Amino acid sequence: MSAEELAVEPLAAARRLLGATLWSGPVGARIVEVEAYGGDPAGPWHDPAAHSGRGRTPRNAVMFGPPGRLYVYFSYGMHTCVNVTSGPDGLASAVLIRAGEVIAGHDVARSRRPAARTDADLARGPGNFGSALGIGLDDYGIDLFDAKSPIRLELAAEITDQSALGVGPRVGVSLAADRPWRLWLRDSAAVSAYRRSPRAPRIDKSA
Repeated sequence: MSAEELAVEPLAAARRLLGATLWSGPVGARIVEVEAYGGDPAGPWHDPAAHSGRGRTPRNAVMFGPPGRLYVYFSYGMHTCVNVTSGPDGLASAVLIRAGEVIAGHDVARSRRPAARTDADLARGPGNFGSALGIGLDDYGIDLFDAKSPIRLELAAEITDQSALGVGPRVGVSLAADRPWRLWLRDSAAVSAYRRSPRAPRIDKSA
């Protein structure tokens, strides 16, 4: 298993990450929900909802780098969101990890997430995922496939049963709001709820 398996278009990379395990110290979480994000207008996957949608900045630079790197950022100034870069080197794209099932280090994860009522709540939602695994802004750019990295990604066998996957629009984005780039494992209790952004265009159900 190597980062080159993620050097593909955004939705394929998102699908590849489902079922993978992200390890951060003693805590491991099986990834059960993801969202794909593309890049700037010059690339093949222009995505106005992506941080890279308007081009390279110091904040999003790692999205343009090699696949398999950690892209982290603060959301609403409170939560650390965890992303894995994808696509060939030089083309911006990344996959947001929306939810996971904690499979190891439960005591540590619970100490970080005291408000979680059940184990399924520990890493449900992107901010909670980052909190449960103790991932912060200092982890930006880490190579997740380097055996010496404090945070590591272990890919699982690719899911071939399409009936096991849920597919739908991304959560909370106001641009490209209906793009079906959110994927999840249907049998997981840790998958988060879908919430459409109030700023997204309304769907005309009469059409």
